[in-house]
Amino acid sequence: MPAVPVNATFQRRSPVLALVLAAGVMLPLAGCSSAPDDDEPASAGKAAQDAPEAARDRVAYGGTVRWAVDSAPKTYNTFQSEAGPVTDRIAGATLPSLFTLDEKARPQANPDYVESAEVTGTEPRQTVVYKLNPKARWSDGRPLGVADFKAQWKALNGKNRSYASARNDGYDRIRSITRGGGPHEVKVTFERPYADWQSLFTPLYPASATSSPQSFNTKSKGGLPTSAGPFEVQQPSSGARVKKDKGEKDTVVLVRNPAWWGDKAKLDRIELKPVPKAARTKALGAGKLDIAEVEASTLHRIDGAASQGTGTGGGKNGERGAPAGGAAEPADAQGTAPLQPAAASMRDWAEAHMAKRDVRRAVKEEKARQKAEREAARQRAAENRQLRGYTVDKALGTGYTQLALNGESGPLQDERVRRAVARAIDRPGIAEKVLGAVGLPAKPLGSHLRMPDQEGYSDNSAALGGEDVQAAQELLADSGWKGQSGAAVGGTDAKADGKPQAEAGKPAAEADGKSADGRNAGAEDTSGKVRGEQGGAEHKGAANAGTPVRTKDGQSLTLRFVVPEGQDHAEVRATGERISKALSGLGIRTKMIKAPDSAYFSDHIASGDYDLALYSWPSSAYPATDGRPLFAKPRPAADGSLMVEQNFTRVGTDQIDQLFDRAAGELDQENRDELIQRADARIWAAAGSVPLYQKPELVAAKDRLVNAGAFGFRTPRYQDIGYRKS
Repeated sequence: MPAVPVNATFQRRSPVLALVLAAGVMLPLAGCSSAPDDDEPASAGKAAQDAPEAARDRVAYGGTVRWAVDSAPKTYNTFQSEAGPVTDRIAGATLPSLFTLDEKARPQANPDYVESAEVTGTEPRQTVVYKLNPKARWSDGRPLGVADFKAQWKALNGKNRSYASARNDGYDRIRSITRGGGPHEVKVTFERPYADWQSLFTPLYPASATSSPQSFNTKSKGGLPTSAGPFEVQQPSSGARVKKDKGEKDTVVLVRNPAWWGDKAKLDRIELKPVPKAARTKALGAGKLDIAEVEASTLHRIDGAASQGTGTGGGKNGERGAPAGGAAEPADAQGTAPLQPAAASMRDWAEAHMAKRDVRRAVKEEKARQKAEREAARQRAAENRQLRGYTVDKALGTGYTQLALNGESGPLQDERVRRAVARAIDRPGIAEKVLGAVGLPAKPLGSHLRMPDQEGYSDNSAALGGEDVQAAQELLADSGWKGQSGAAVGGTDAKADGKPQAEAGKPAAEADGKSADGRNAGAEDTSGKVRGEQGGAEHKGAANAGTPVRTKDGQSLTLRFVVPEGQDHAEVRATGERISKALSGLGIRTKMIKAPDSAYFSDHIASGDYDLALYSWPSSAYPATDGRPLFAKPRPAADGSLMVEQNFTRVGTDQIDQLFDRAAGELDQENRDELIQRADARIWAAAGSVPLYQKPELVAAKDRLVNAGAFGFRTPRYQDIGYRKS
């Protein structure tokens, strides 16, 4: 399945990298289609994608794009567990993609590499014939051919465990790969039918990188000496492949591939610069980046900078560019100013009450403070001038944020308790808080397996039901959790080390983080209102301070709610607080555990050390294949442990697995869509995962930069990215 860490994109790989802490990582980019007339402005904030387009003849040759990424690549092999979004970005620009995706995640044969690719038979076995573009060659001069297909299949089919591959989906169904009947043809015969065959061999690696475990595990991990895309990784022989920037980690440089046979890349180079999300506003304000995925706070900062300038408010296609004039500078920003009124007043007071020496010191300190304020104002004004040269493209991304309910142990083992928790949540209200704040359509997501922009999307949430506090209370009562008079819901806020932070006025039992049964007590915001709501208005079904904590067999109903503590994840924590308030109204106590980003996945989600958690999954163009490991029923391993694949909620059923298996082998699209919808409905009913909203994709880019932005599912055409002609 795809992979991503808090913040998400659509790739297909290992559990660790597939996780998205619901707050911020860049989801992998996908797709591209023909551009509209360049003079026709694109609508701002389009739901599916928002990447201003321009025909190639309107784009200048030359220039560099400095593109922010989350980290330097740990591997150049997208099929290894260490791969992340930057690995996919590099592969997309340098390696063959036999199929790309459009804005609705529909696979499209890529004519740069294949003239045709189709199922040519189903009996006795499914066969697919690829007719390769005869111009397609590796940078070493060798044409793409059957040897590349065969080597990649053998590396990924799972039969040779010496290959350190993260997955074998689809490749394990192949029976043989041979030359086709015509020139430049490759014939793939499947042992079992495989509906998602278009997902295979994208990217395609040269046989030299996959023909042996050593080459697969090490050669392709450390670099890409051979490529077949519009760009190639700059090699040491032609200059440092990786260059150092002051204060930053390694930057990967992509340059034009001289052996490329397709449309010549418009850019001279693309620099993939590791810049943490929290540092991107400053980097943009210093003019050190040309494009970067950003948080909502950066969007608001750029909008604020634009409103202070004198330029028009158009987007990229409106060529807003740098404004003709700038915001007014502070009156003292150009030189040394006399003592300001505040300091003068202080001096007058000091002269009347203090010794002369103390007066001089107080005045000196006040002057220093005012100087620091002037410098800060000057710095912010300079940043704003830079920020007015950017536009933020907005789209609904390719991933979604969910509430995960761990059904392995504790109260949430009971499906009725999970359903009660799920039905206490105001999903439309949460979606409005997150998406409405950035100007995107705010509708809760109705599927675990497809986004609303995708063909075949169906809202199957009725299998669980919407917010209904009365129904939730009945489910809890039916499961044996009864109210207890006199035990009000309160709690503590705990760090990931489990040490509670006592709140003033709390009883001792709550201040030390213990509930009636000795377990850690819950935490919630005691302000009495939900963040962002006015006048103290409470959220529908929100906490009642007198609601008794439910108990069963002498134990209180307390759930550990794990959220990331990093500064990028404030919105995630706010969502968690909102959910916690709703649950407290049912008599469910939550203990909010704030885990460091570095430990969030490994120490809590993957290990199962949580009851409730917020994280994100990427969506996929191939849900029959990529959805299964996320929702597969856990199975006992030979050593007695539980094999969960990527199903970190530990909630699954045999029926769900069977529906996925049938969908993966169903070649009829209509029948496959029905099976996927049935699987999704059962996932909703099991109440292990509650999708909350489709993640926003916010991308800040220089005004003249075109054919790049918030791609959504659409695969970028890297050779078309560039700067609009003046």
